[in-house]
Amino acid sequence: MRVLGVDPGLTRCGVGVVEGVAGRPLTMIGVGVVRTPADAELGQRLVAVEQGIEQWLDEHRPEYVAVERVFSQHNVRTVMGTAQASAVAMLCAARRGIPVALHTPSEVKAAVTGSGRADKAQVGAMVTRLLRLDAPPKPADAADALALAICHIWRAPAQNRLRQAVALHAATARKGRTA
Repeated sequence: MRVLGVDPGLTRCGVGVVEGVAGRPLTMIGVGVVRTPADAELGQRLVAVEQGIEQWLDEHRPEYVAVERVFSQHNVRTVMGTAQASAVAMLCAARRGIPVALHTPSEVKAAVTGSGRADKAQVGAMVTRLLRLDAPPKPADAADALALAICHIWRAPAQNRLRQAVALHAATARKGRTA
């Protein structure tokens, strides 16, 4: 499974591609940051994020895109920019028919470090260890993007089994009502 992780942001949008399957060593395929100037017009910044993500999709051809689920923060301006960059990443993937998964920051931290309250340094250290890198990816947005991809690779099999069980239960319930 090849996953593009996206840590959305308008100034720095972390992107990272990881390949592998749950229970086996994972491989980092690429990592980076799509940057936009803070003083540019919002529309121009969103286009720049789109172009950057499109380049990553073209170059790495992921099977899935994992995006950090935007959560409420005290700074509305920050959360709006994050949500807009997140929507651009989802749009780019959807346009190509690539499934998108959203993971909360605490889900990602728990998957990678074992604690949903881990700090950025702990996430970076575990990403470095799990992907057998020489040093943590910089900036932290890049490490977070890799963590998102790792989280999806590890969580997707269980999530798929859960969806199948729910669908089977719903189908059985419908069948029972029509009998």
